Amino acid sequence: MPKTLPPAVVRTRRPIPWRHFSPAMLSPKRISPAVVITVMAVLTLVCITLFMTLGLRGNLSYALSLRGIRVGAMLVVAVAVGLSTLMFQTVTANRILTPSIMGFDALYILIQTALVFMLGSSTLLTAAPGLKFGVEVGLMIVFSALLYRWLFTGGTGSLHLMLLVGIVIGTLFRGFSSLLQRLMEPSEYIVLQDLFFASFNQVEPLLLGISAIIVALVAAVVWKLRKSFDVLALGRETAINLGVDHQRIVTVVLVLCSILVAVSTALVGPVTFFGLLVVSLAYQMVRKFSHAALIPIVCLLGAITLIGGQLLLERVFGFATALSVIIEFAGGLLFLYLLLKGSLK
Repeated sequence: MPKTLPPAVVRTRRPIPWRHFSPAMLSPKRISPAVVITVMAVLTLVCITLFMTLGLRGNLSYALSLRGIRVGAMLVVAVAVGLSTLMFQTVTANRILTPSIMGFDALYILIQTALVFMLGSSTLLTAAPGLKFGVEVGLMIVFSALLYRWLFTGGTGSLHLMLLVGIVIGTLFRGFSSLLQRLMEPSEYIVLQDLFFASFNQVEPLLLGISAIIVALVAAVVWKLRKSFDVLALGRETAINLGVDHQRIVTVVLVLCSILVAVSTALVGPVTFFGLLVVSLAYQMVRKFSHAALIPIVCLLGAITLIGGQLLLERVFGFATALSVIIEFAGGLLFLYLLLKGSLK
């Protein structure tokens, strides 16, 4: 009698129905995280080199110093916004939420509006950059600390309550800012409008150095907690069962998010949807990677987006508009797409 094949072998010889066919069956083996990180690091270096050297003329040392400050500011913002959004989405288990949902951008606009309304635009423009930077960062961190007290209830709904409070307070801040803007002089409002969009052209070197140190220290803490993020991504109950102090880790993560967003916003201005855009692209590129790979990928992708986008905007298309306007427009479209797609969990 001829030998019969095992059931597993027989099943593999059956043709696959066309209804169950997917192009993923023909895709090659998944690229390793090291290869993706290496390629993106090379692209980042290429973008930085082109941005620093393309069209360079005149006083080289002066031009290089100005471009170096702009590149440094974009790198700091890319790391700060990318890491804060990645951590925030991990602890909230939601792919469309960003730290700006807690009202950071609205608070920044309210601070600028109140300063111009009470002191005048001339006082704001001539104030010491370090003092102004410290006041803005301090107010934003205190504001976030007041929101985090909802986490100490220990219930699963506390985080959702914090998000709801953040949305309500953000709406309140925007309404109060709009009221003050209607009461001020038109000339004061024109000066104020320039502060509502992120700008990398007028960054103080001293503030850039302080921001870079703060972001580097926070990034080191984030890297140390990379394994805890993988556990937090499994859900609150699973993380607690695996021995993670969920309340402590989430509180630390949200405080780190507040520091990163406060420093980035005070340095260059609000970038509401930039983090959503970068982290969503990173998840699409590397869906199964751990946070040990996602952390550098998000930072490098953010740097490529900002530096490469600014390079194309200035040197290729010759546009004079701010890159933040285009990023906010693309991020807003992505936000609406994710909402319509049903990504809100």
